[in-house]
Amino acid sequence: MKKFSVSTLWTIALVLGLSSIAFASETSMEALDFFIWSVIAPGFGIALAASVCGLAQGMSLRAAVEGVARNPEASGKVTVTLIIGLALIESLCIYALVVALIIIYANPAAKLFM
Repeated sequence: MKKFSVSTLWTIALVLGLSSIAFASETSMEALDFFIWSVIAPGFGIALAASVCGLAQGMSLRAAVEGVARNPEASGKVTVTLIIGLALIESLCIYALVVALIIIYANPAAKLFM
């Protein structure tokens, strides 16, 4: 459980760090670089979040299958807990997607090129 918490914090820190790179430009000459980074940074962020969520879901499924194999009578409780856990893990990826979409579509530099 502790490894998942650390990986979640790293994912959040990387998404926020990449989005700060996207908004670091100041001059109008760097507007194109700003626009490019504000499209690339959310892509990296959502890729990282999706990969970490996939790993976490795989680890939790493996643990649930091992738990049911050791104690078949507890399969109902393990299944309910697994589904709730998978939903919470998936919500992290959805939050990263929402942040990425906000960075892409609420981009002030996009108005310069349209």
